[in-house]
Amino acid sequence: MKKTVIKIENLKKYFKVYKKEPGLIGSIKSLWKRKYETVKAVDDISFEITQGEIVGFIGQNGAGKTTTLKMLSGLLYPTAGKIDVLGFRPWDRKPAFQKQFSLVMGQKNQLWWDLPAIESFYLNKAIYEIPDKEFDITLEKLATILDVKDILQIQVRKLSLGQRMKCEIIAALLHSPKVLFLDEPTIGLDVVMQKILRDFIKIYNKEFGATIILTSHYMGDVKELCERVIIIDKGSKIFDGKLDDIINKYARNKILSFTLGNGTSENDLKEYGEIKSFENQRATLIVPRIQATQIASKILNKFKIIDLNIEEASIEAVIREIFGDKNNKQEK
Repeated sequence: MKKTVIKIENLKKYFKVYKKEPGLIGSIKSLWKRKYETVKAVDDISFEITQGEIVGFIGQNGAGKTTTLKMLSGLLYPTAGKIDVLGFRPWDRKPAFQKQFSLVMGQKNQLWWDLPAIESFYLNKAIYEIPDKEFDITLEKLATILDVKDILQIQVRKLSLGQRMKCEIIAALLHSPKVLFLDEPTIGLDVVMQKILRDFIKIYNKEFGATIILTSHYMGDVKELCERVIIIDKGSKIFDGKLDDIINKYARNKILSFTLGNGTSENDLKEYGEIKSFENQRATLIVPRIQATQIASKILNKFKIIDLNIEEASIEAVIREIFGDKNNKQEK
């Protein structure tokens, strides 16, 4: 049985936010009387993560993902609830804890802008008290895997976004953390660089047995890396389970893609489903999930089909379905 590395119980984080009335009059009023409202950034969530898991932590903007990661890493104190990471309370900020985790935020830089990346690495070596031999071996391994050995002496500000992100990852992993909090690590990167970083995360997880929580708006990251996902919305957990279970529960449609023989028109297909595209005898239909096989069989029997494929809806569409379904229920 795998060891529980992260445990959250009834975690809450509320912020008191000042609401100012617009205009000059509102500014004057605020000098004597201020109105505040309580924002529930994280509202009573609980979950456990075992050693070696890569868990996708997803939700819409403002759902509470980053706030949760900041509490897990000790940057924020919770309003209520319990957190246990590697046997520590994160907000105690004990050196023994800080040497065992790393927080990587795709929108934040930890490298010194006007210095070569290697200088920031040496600084981290001193901060984390990494022995010389261990530092050299780890740096060599990470730089080789990420193919950045030839740019470590170049000023960070002269590197491309992809090169900088690779160096940010190295800086975060030099002390071989057991737990990784990755907040949008591939944001702004092109598809090639996204894949490189995803492949690297897989290798690091396998080689070091690291426990990883990943937030991302790129569903490709989640699909390739995570078997399990936790979905939160407006601070509350609404799903915790396997990614496949989400698809089975919320994917109401499937996609039929096929190539037809000559003589078939777009109008001939309208009765079988929603036509997503029809060009050069290549058609794509959106059909109800439970009828996909039956409809495919009818099309095969009626038309001359050269090729046919049944696909699941994209993860992005499924996530939109989840939040759309939840919002519709709330409105009712």
